[in-house]
Amino acid sequence: MNPTYQPRRAWLTAVLLFFFLVVNAMDKMVVGLLAAPMMAELELTPAQFGLVGSSFFWLFAVSGVLGGFLANRTPASRLLILMALAWSLCQIPIALSSSLAVLIVSRVLLGFMEGPAAPVAIHACYKWFPNNRRNLPVAVLTQGAGIGIVLAGLLIPAVAAHWGWRANFYLLAVLGVLWALAWLALGREGTLDQPPAAHGATGTSAPQRLPYRVLLSDPTVLGCFALRLAAYWGLALCLTWIPAYLQSGLGFDHAVSGKLFALIVGTNLPLTIAIAWCSERLLARGVSSRLARGRVSAGMLLLAGGFFLLLLWPDTTPATRVALLVLACVCAPAIYSLGPAMLAEVVPAGQRGAVLAIDASVSSVAGVLAPLVTGVLVQNTPGARGFELGLALCGALMVVAALAGLCVVNPERSRQRLAAQLPADVQAGQPAVAAG
Repeated sequence: MNPTYQPRRAWLTAVLLFFFLVVNAMDKMVVGLLAAPMMAELELTPAQFGLVGSSFFWLFAVSGVLGGFLANRTPASRLLILMALAWSLCQIPIALSSSLAVLIVSRVLLGFMEGPAAPVAIHACYKWFPNNRRNLPVAVLTQGAGIGIVLAGLLIPAVAAHWGWRANFYLLAVLGVLWALAWLALGREGTLDQPPAAHGATGTSAPQRLPYRVLLSDPTVLGCFALRLAAYWGLALCLTWIPAYLQSGLGFDHAVSGKLFALIVGTNLPLTIAIAWCSERLLARGVSSRLARGRVSAGMLLLAGGFFLLLLWPDTTPATRVALLVLACVCAPAIYSLGPAMLAEVVPAGQRGAVLAIDASVSSVAGVLAPLVTGVLVQNTPGARGFELGLALCGALMVVAALAGLCVVNPERSRQRLAAQLPADVQAGQPAVAAG
């Protein structure tokens, strides 16, 4: 055990970072949960509101990569405080203004400042926990995002019902400031940070690098990108349009729709963990990664797409439609845990970080397109049908991506293929592409 490991201080840090991601998730959710009252008061068309929803993601991926590099050179504590305060500042203009331009600019800036949140939080947590103790605290703190979505679904509609939709942006501004004050009082920079070589070591000193054109043309890599992109399309709709669908499309009031949305999101948290655990058990029993990870993730996405497509079935009751939404949103997230594991299997250890960042950037394209495309469909199709066409389009994308993933994702084959393309002096040593 590392003699400088301080369990109580380390876990206090993990709890603080958990709440950091709770606030982060609520900031993402607020606009989608307030779609109906904002569109009514500000006289926004569905296409305009879709533009507001998508604007959050315009710079999200870029700032995520930039923030990751910045965290290597700047204390994580400083970055965390700056982000929390910046989030608070970005909420105020939305609360005060009725301008579409102000809404978009504020959401673009908020997305830029929130892009690095999760990687910087994990980086800060790593500085307190030695390598052999990092899995559990990071698993705990990353659940903050899911809990934040559930809390947003319960709290934001209730606040809007009592004090108006603008009050939510003031509330989120206060929460960001309170978190920053709590971190100033209790948070500290960790002392157990390890050099980069300790995180991705493969047991050999030989260089293991391939041209990115080779890595990014590998079928398994492309298949993982496609699976995550399709899943993220569904997540973007969940953040932007599902609350409005529950209210304007299915006729639930604001409070009930918030509770239903919390149910939709909250149900997937335990199942996502259970799927990842089952996949690990299959691997431990000798099942190939192609089956335990690739086909499980593609199969779950195929189910999610099918449930979204069933929303077009005629004469379906609102309760059945809610059940289909729950099932679709439960099945889709499996790729978020299994996809990165497959990418880590096939790419050289020294290039995993870059490939994972590219994976996240590719999927964020869906965050830009999905709200806008669905907004156009809602605007041009009356009633619930416009929402259902947007969700069915998402389902079709999921089905296509899942079928492609079932055909091309094969981590074992890709690992051998990429290892064969490494320089001969690397191949002469230990296995070149680690399977970890």
